[in-house]
Amino acid sequence: MTSSPHQPVRMVDANLPRAGGTERPLTQVAVGVLFRADGRFLLTTRPPGKAYEGHWEFPGGKIEAGETLAQALTRELQEELGITIAKPLPWKTERIDYPHALVELHFCKVYQWQGELQMKEGQQFCWEQLPVQVTPVLPGTVPVLEWLAQAQSSISNSALPTAV
Repeated sequence: MTSSPHQPVRMVDANLPRAGGTERPLTQVAVGVLFRADGRFLLTTRPPGKAYEGHWEFPGGKIEAGETLAQALTRELQEELGITIAKPLPWKTERIDYPHALVELHFCKVYQWQGELQMKEGQQFCWEQLPVQVTPVLPGTVPVLEWLAQAQSSISNSALPTAV
């Protein structure tokens, strides 16, 4: 998985100590932004026992050695949600510095999947739209909500009539 060494990093809970000190490994993570036909997107809660337990996020997980982004996302969503995705579309990447880990999140848009959602890790799920109604939202989820809001705003603005 390639990453940009100059990518900005979003710091979360900057006042808390960082696990691993100054030389922290960068964990590569595949994240799926699943969209239904009505435009709503899937959010799930962080499972019990994990950092930021109960926070709402887009589902996904670590990219294992030798996996492509698509392979990792397919595996993770099968393990977590019991669905099989088709054609994940790489979208954007964001680095987040959490107290427990430094992560590079590789977001993919997903419009096609098979199977019914099964919360295999005891998480909750909901189909949301902007503005989201669930709280608390995981900090790594916030950039995606911002991107979706920007896209929604540009669509709305382009539909406005021009002055004559």
